[in-house]
Amino acid sequence: MKNEGPLYSNPSSRREVLGTLSRAAIGLWISLHFRIRRAGALGGTGEEAIMRLPRPQFDEKASLEKALRERRTVRSFRPDPLSLDQLSGLLWAAQGITEERGFKRSAPSAGALYPMDVYVAAGERSVTELNAGLYHYQPADNSLKRLADSDARNALARASLGQMWMSKAPVNLVITAEYARICGKYGDRGVRYAMIEAGHVGQNIFLMAEALGLGAGIVGAFDDQEVIQLMKIPRAHEPLLIMPVGYRH
Repeated sequence: MKNEGPLYSNPSSRREVLGTLSRAAIGLWISLHFRIRRAGALGGTGEEAIMRLPRPQFDEKASLEKALRERRTVRSFRPDPLSLDQLSGLLWAAQGITEERGFKRSAPSAGALYPMDVYVAAGERSVTELNAGLYHYQPADNSLKRLADSDARNALARASLGQMWMSKAPVNLVITAEYARICGKYGDRGVRYAMIEAGHVGQNIFLMAEALGLGAGIVGAFDDQEVIQLMKIPRAHEPLLIMPVGYRH
């Protein structure tokens, strides 16, 4: 069909209109996906509770070689609480943004599409300055979104084929994949890429735990639907790994 009308007959007008539409679309996308609601401490209830985490602290003297050599899968934890700084470091290592005014994250992702999400199950006095509950990590502003006030660690351990040692860790980190984010570009191959990315995320958590004087375990045996339900995870987010973290015995 032949294009007619002023928009098609005037290339300059066409570029101007398309540019305006593009800027409007980008602005809408940013407002929806990166809207920041800050609070000095966790307040409000349910989905309105947002907490900014401390900026991750970096020890320039920390040895990657030492962390690699000493990393072990830990299944026995002391009840000592983590600091909020330690939790921030763990979450930043998993999916934190690593560039100023950018979006690239700590773990590599096919096409920089980042299909991974990290959820936190914490108990009372598990982390200083953090109430017991379920949380969703927000990489855009290094914050936690509270999903529920309950301590789900025991239920999470039961959903993991009764591996109750997991419930003794102060926090359990649940790593999920939303395949639609990556399969839109790579088709079914995107599922494999997401699983590869989950491995990178898990290793980052292991190494950061070592650097912070902590230990981490890793669990892949669990009932997916039970984990989704008790962690308040969207059904499009498939749980791939659970990583209990704390001070080792």
